[in-house]
Amino acid sequence: MKRFLIFLILPILAACRGLAESTPPTVTPIPFPAPTVGAAPQAESQPQPLATATTPPPAYAASFPNAAGYNWLPILSGLYRPVDIQPANDGSGRLFILEKNGLIRVYENGQLLEAPFLDITDRVNEGGNEMGLLGLAFHPDYETNGYFYVNYTGADGNTRISRFQANGNSADKNSETYLLLIEQPYQNHNGGALAFGPDGNLYAGLGDGGSAGDPQKNGQNTRSLLGKILRLDVMGGDPYAVPAGNPFGSEVWAYGLRNPWRISFDKLTGDLWIGDVGQNQWEEVDYLPANWGAGANFGWSVMEGNHAYDSEPQSGMLLPAAEYSHAEGGCSVTGGYVYRGSMPEWNGIYLYGDYCSGKIWGLILVDGLWQPQLLFETGTTITTFGQDELGEIYFASDNGTIYRLGIK
Repeated sequence: MKRFLIFLILPILAACRGLAESTPPTVTPIPFPAPTVGAAPQAESQPQPLATATTPPPAYAASFPNAAGYNWLPILSGLYRPVDIQPANDGSGRLFILEKNGLIRVYENGQLLEAPFLDITDRVNEGGNEMGLLGLAFHPDYETNGYFYVNYTGADGNTRISRFQANGNSADKNSETYLLLIEQPYQNHNGGALAFGPDGNLYAGLGDGGSAGDPQKNGQNTRSLLGKILRLDVMGGDPYAVPAGNPFGSEVWAYGLRNPWRISFDKLTGDLWIGDVGQNQWEEVDYLPANWGAGANFGWSVMEGNHAYDSEPQSGMLLPAAEYSHAEGGCSVTGGYVYRGSMPEWNGIYLYGDYCSGKIWGLILVDGLWQPQLLFETGTTITTFGQDELGEIYFASDNGTIYRLGIK
């Protein structure tokens, strides 16, 4: 039975980015509350809907919709390696799609605009498979200030989190303002996700720096920005300030992560969801309630999922809400979103997938326990999920196609 382990928030050393000295925390199971349930362009080779669905067994029949009645409908094709899908949340209904080589494209009124929103191919390095233009988030006041933020690897292979400014469907590539430049010791595990939380702060997912097995042990080192969720106050400083509530006097908000490729906040509850890519055996989905606070430790590299990796599991580490084994055919979890759209039967269900197998699961809380259920087998790679202003959910594939969940 999967449970979360709670730890005491400990006194912080005064020195910047200092490690907190601690005593063993109290271990207490947490009873989490149940979540609240509440014309495509034509192409020469228009992809077909992804129709293979897995029907939940009887025990879950009342908890999940029958996936056989739904499909992932292609809305757009012909993109180059799309890796993120984001709305501006400005009421325009536009979707902004990241292409890994450094372009941001605009999908508006059922059409892909020819001119890119942003072109920074001149400064993006996609030399490694996990490098490139990786993440996008729009400022909560984007409609007024035109600010948006990107995460990419530069020519030197290091991570850059930058702010740009836009007007309409065009961003000024010369408006770049650096927030962070983070050295990457290897070409993999760059993370890349950006998202604004309900507190108005910018959150960023950073991998452990790469290679295999976290050789530099960044995951558990709270003085390093690698293997972390960072939290930046872009309202209180220019370009940002370190929020007073961050637990280590630095940008670090949560730690113990291997490669948090995609993160998201529930539009209704503000809860944080993290798809953390595993090592050789286990992929995991992590969950942090909105009222949890700072300093969560998700266990890497002491643990991989629920299992010992560097050493035996320790108290004070948060166990995943869900995990799955590579023995099931997967290789890399792609974190998703909690559905909050027009189909009430899906509301409150967190949808996530696997890059290699193309499987998509739903995850909900049933009688105090997290219950994952395989719902779709898409037969294509899943690089990212996206959610529009109305709460509908999409995913992108390496085949250059964007799909939307809908009724058959």
